[in-house]
Amino acid sequence: MTLGKIGLAGCLCMAAVVFLSPAAEAKPARCFTTDDGYYPCNYKALDGEGSFRISAPGYPTITLEIDQPGFAFGYARFGSRNRSLPGQFVRSRDDGACWNNPQTNTKVCAW
Repeated sequence: MTLGKIGLAGCLCMAAVVFLSPAAEAKPARCFTTDDGYYPCNYKALDGEGSFRISAPGYPTITLEIDQPGFAFGYARFGSRNRSLPGQFVRSRDDGACWNNPQTNTKVCAW
């Protein structure tokens, strides 16, 4: 095997590891939102900063993107429409799995 083929094989193996990484997969969780209460959902981490997406059949898909540590902004997907959630979400001091929006008195949690 030539050096070029070894390098190509190594790149292909690394690409397979990245694309098949379990960190990119949604994981079963229990969610809570002020509007919908408690429900089983799927949780997917989006980046190393803590941004995440929760989804479940029959519920809007909610994405919280970290703006800076402890603060996030959100989106809710209703069918094919993505809507920006008003205000800023703040990570709960009581439960790190929850984010509160003091402007709208809403809460999003995923355990």
